[in-house]
Amino acid sequence: MAEQDENTSTIHVAAAIIQRDGRILAARRAHGMDGWEFPGGKVEQGETGEEACRREVIEELGCKLQVMWPLDTLTYDYPEFHLVMDCFVCTLAPDAEPKAKPGVHKELRWLGHGDLLDVAWLPADQGLVQTLGLAWDQFMESEHL
Repeated sequence: MAEQDENTSTIHVAAAIIQRDGRILAARRAHGMDGWEFPGGKVEQGETGEEACRREVIEELGCKLQVMWPLDTLTYDYPEFHLVMDCFVCTLAPDAEPKAKPGVHKELRWLGHGDLLDVAWLPADQGLVQTLGLAWDQFMESEHL
Protein backbone atom coordinates (compact mmCIF):
# COMPACT_ATOMS: atom_id res chain seq x y z
CA MET A 1 0.00 0.00 0.00
CA ALA A 2 1.41 3.36 -1.02
CA GLU A 3 1.54 6.42 1.20
CA GLN A 4 -1.40 8.75 0.81
CA ASP A 5 -0.71 11.82 -1.34
CA GLU A 6 -1.85 15.04 0.32
CA ASN A 7 -3.95 15.78 -2.80
CA THR A 8 -5.74 12.43 -2.68
CA SER A 9 -9.28 12.56 -1.37
CA THR A 10 -10.40 10.24 1.42
CA ILE A 11 -13.60 8.23 1.14
CA HIS A 12 -15.04 6.81 4.38
CA VAL A 13 -17.28 3.77 3.97
CA ALA A 14 -18.91 1.13 6.16
CA ALA A 15 -19.07 -2.54 5.15
CA ALA A 16 -21.35 -5.32 6.41
CA ILE A 17 -19.94 -8.81 6.70
CA ILE A 18 -23.35 -10.46 6.84
CA GLN A 19 -23.30 -13.97 8.29
CA ARG A 20 -26.05 -16.56 7.93
CA ASP A 21 -25.95 -20.33 8.36
CA GLY A 22 -22.16 -20.43 8.33
CA ARG A 23 -21.81 -18.36 5.15
CA ILE A 24 -21.19 -14.71 4.36
CA LEU A 25 -22.82 -12.48 1.76
CA ALA A 26 -20.76 -11.17 -1.15
CA ALA A 27 -22.07 -8.60 -3.63
CA ARG A 28 -20.84 -8.03 -7.20
CA ARG A 29 -20.73 -4.37 -8.16
CA ALA A 30 -22.91 -3.20 -11.04
CA HIS A 31 -20.70 -0.24 -12.03
CA GLY A 32 -17.26 1.24 -11.44
CA MET A 33 -14.58 -1.31 -10.64
CA ASP A 34 -15.74 -4.80 -11.54
CA GLY A 35 -15.47 -7.11 -8.59
CA TRP A 36 -17.01 -8.46 -5.42
CA GLU A 37 -17.36 -6.59 -2.16
CA PHE A 38 -19.12 -6.61 1.17
CA PRO A 39 -22.38 -4.60 1.04
CA GLY A 40 -22.25 -1.08 2.43
CA GLY A 41 -21.39 2.41 1.32
CA LYS A 42 -20.31 5.91 2.15
CA VAL A 43 -20.57 7.30 5.66
CA GLU A 44 -22.46 10.59 5.43
CA GLN A 45 -21.68 13.76 7.40
CA GLY A 46 -22.76 13.39 11.04
CA GLU A 47 -23.26 9.63 10.73
CA THR A 48 -21.36 6.89 12.54
CA GLY A 49 -19.99 3.88 10.71
CA GLU A 50 -22.65 1.68 12.31
CA GLU A 51 -25.47 4.05 11.27
CA ALA A 52 -24.12 4.17 7.72
CA CYS A 53 -23.83 0.39 7.55
CA ARG A 54 -27.43 -0.12 8.70
CA ARG A 55 -28.73 2.56 6.30
CA GLU A 56 -26.76 1.25 3.32
CA VAL A 57 -27.93 -2.34 3.83
CA ILE A 58 -31.55 -1.13 3.84
CA GLU A 59 -30.93 0.96 0.69
CA GLU A 60 -28.85 -1.62 -1.21
CA LEU A 61 -30.38 -4.93 -0.10
CA GLY A 62 -33.85 -3.96 1.11
CA CYS A 63 -33.44 -5.51 4.55
CA LYS A 64 -32.48 -4.64 8.10
CA LEU A 65 -29.55 -5.82 10.16
CA GLN A 66 -30.11 -7.37 13.55
CA VAL A 67 -26.91 -7.97 15.53
CA MET A 68 -23.73 -6.17 14.55
CA TRP A 69 -20.31 -5.81 16.11
CA PRO A 70 -17.32 -3.84 14.91
CA LEU A 71 -14.51 -5.93 13.51
CA ASP A 72 -11.91 -3.45 12.25
CA THR A 73 -11.27 -0.24 10.36
CA LEU A 74 -9.14 -0.84 7.29
CA THR A 75 -7.44 1.55 4.92
CA TYR A 76 -6.50 1.07 1.28
CA ASP A 77 -4.91 3.43 -1.22
CA TYR A 78 -6.49 3.26 -4.66
CA PRO A 79 -4.82 5.42 -7.33
CA GLU A 80 -7.72 7.91 -7.28
CA PHE A 81 -8.55 8.01 -3.56
CA HIS A 82 -7.71 6.82 -0.04
CA LEU A 83 -10.34 4.44 1.38
CA VAL A 84 -11.19 4.13 5.08
CA MET A 85 -13.54 1.19 5.67
CA ASP A 86 -15.31 0.45 8.96
CA CYS A 87 -16.10 -3.28 8.92
CA PHE A 88 -18.91 -4.87 10.94
CA VAL A 89 -19.86 -8.53 11.38
CA CYS A 90 -23.67 -8.70 11.18
CA THR A 91 -26.75 -10.86 11.04
CA LEU A 92 -29.95 -10.04 9.21
CA ALA A 93 -33.24 -9.35 10.94
CA PRO A 94 -35.51 -12.43 11.16
CA ASP A 95 -37.04 -13.42 7.81
CA ALA A 96 -34.95 -10.81 5.93
CA GLU A 97 -33.89 -11.88 2.45
CA PRO A 98 -31.41 -9.58 0.70
CA LYS A 99 -32.00 -8.70 -2.93
CA ALA A 100 -29.56 -7.01 -5.30
CA LYS A 101 -30.68 -3.47 -6.11
CA PRO A 102 -30.42 -2.78 -9.86
CA GLY A 103 -27.67 -0.32 -10.61
CA VAL A 104 -25.86 -1.10 -7.34
CA HIS A 105 -25.11 -4.83 -7.48
CA LYS A 106 -25.33 -7.32 -10.37
CA GLU A 107 -25.41 -10.37 -8.17
CA LEU A 108 -25.38 -11.58 -4.58
CA ARG A 109 -23.79 -14.82 -3.45
CA TRP A 110 -23.59 -16.61 -0.10
CA LEU A 111 -20.07 -17.98 0.37
CA GLY A 112 -18.87 -20.66 2.76
CA HIS A 113 -15.32 -20.93 4.06
CA GLY A 114 -14.20 -23.00 1.07
CA ASP A 115 -15.81 -20.59 -1.41
CA LEU A 116 -14.17 -17.32 -0.26
CA LEU A 117 -11.66 -17.25 -3.11
CA ASP A 118 -14.17 -18.32 -5.78
CA VAL A 119 -14.97 -14.68 -6.56
CA ALA A 120 -12.70 -11.78 -7.60
CA TRP A 121 -12.76 -9.46 -4.56
CA LEU A 122 -12.03 -5.77 -4.94
CA PRO A 123 -8.49 -4.90 -3.79
CA ALA A 124 -9.63 -3.18 -0.57
CA ASP A 125 -11.59 -6.31 0.46
CA GLN A 126 -8.86 -8.89 -0.25
CA GLY A 127 -7.04 -8.51 3.08
CA LEU A 128 -10.32 -8.71 4.96
CA VAL A 129 -11.23 -11.90 3.10
CA GLN A 130 -7.87 -13.42 4.04
CA THR A 131 -8.47 -12.52 7.69
CA LEU A 132 -11.95 -14.09 7.54
CA GLY A 133 -10.52 -17.23 5.97
CA LEU A 134 -7.85 -17.63 8.65
CA ALA A 135 -10.20 -17.02 11.58
CA TRP A 136 -13.42 -18.37 10.08
CA ASP A 137 -14.57 -20.36 13.11
CA GLN A 138 -14.12 -17.36 15.41
CA PHE A 139 -16.25 -15.17 13.14
CA MET A 140 -18.99 -17.77 12.97
CA GLU A 141 -19.22 -18.41 16.72
CA SER A 142 -22.75 -17.81 17.94
CA GLU A 143 -21.56 -15.93 21.04
CA HIS A 144 -20.76 -12.93 18.84
CA LEU A 145 -23.92 -13.08 16.77
